[in-house]
Amino acid sequence: RAVMLLLRDPGRFCRPAEADMIRREVDTNSRRLAVIASYVPKRRHDWLFDPSRTWANDSFDPAFMQAFSEGTPEAWSKIVKEEARQVFSFPLFTEKFCNAVIEEMDSFNASGLPVRRPNSMNNYGIVVNEIGMEHSLDRLLHEFLQPLSHNFFPGVGSRFDKHHSFVVRYKVGEDLGLDMHTDDSDVTFNVCLGRDFKGAGLQFCGNQGASDHRHASALYFHCRGRCVIHLGHRRHGADDITEGERLNLILWGRNTEYRRSKYWARYNMQGKDTGYEKESGPPDQVCLSFTHDRDYGVFKTYSSRKT
Repeated sequence: RAVMLLLRDPGRFCRPAEADMIRREVDTNSRRLAVIASYVPKRRHDWLFDPSRTWANDSFDPAFMQAFSEGTPEAWSKIVKEEARQVFSFPLFTEKFCNAVIEEMDSFNASGLPVRRPNSMNNYGIVVNEIGMEHSLDRLLHEFLQPLSHNFFPGVGSRFDKHHSFVVRYKVGEDLGLDMHTDDSDVTFNVCLGRDFKGAGLQFCGNQGASDHRHASALYFHCRGRCVIHLGHRRHGADDITEGERLNLILWGRNTEYRRSKYWARYNMQGKDTGYEKESGPPDQVCLSFTHDRDYGVFKTYSSRKT
């Protein structure tokens, strides 16, 4: 009851600035709920929005389900490939599930309803939490992905209490790729849904705050239904797509307790007291960020490329 009173009349209990912030959040959430309600009769696959139906066995790759049912480090290790240090990939979804999500995204785009884009660097794609899929993805993250995350990233990946989940789209004539960056996540799960495409490799460099954070470590090529998992502070970028169209479902898992720790500060806050390291040498060209590196022009010629 106290929470409801606060939300209805924040000015009665809070300072003006805090009351305005609460009102904005209430308004944003009201608009989100209105979009979700409006889209219900237009859904293509209603089962994607029902946590009890979404995660049937035919949604998951059989190898993933076998490892999940065994639940041991040995079982996870059998299906996981180490692409680079602290970067792993594994089979997750079936073709049926990938097709269903793509068709649902097409359906929402055709609905004419307002959409919030995934983040400041993506001009296309959809925040799936805001079209009604949040509860289904809650279950995916907590029940199915967190055990694997705990196995490979104990501590930071052991307990997620929030997630930001979205589908990104890269296509010739639209967004081609994504500049080097780190994620606002603690652990990122990135699953390729399709469609047919060429190019669009995922270039990994080092961990933010490490001496080699601008040194190349791996070039990962997406496979339909396969998930790549990495820490949020790992620098990475998407190479340009050269043909076709690629859609990926991305979950940013967040751990509030971890974000209060010195370990989080070590990789996310630049300063003498956090252990942020001095670079070990000149950066590799593929690890430079047009958007984020102030010394980009020292090592590479600026262009008019849109980021």
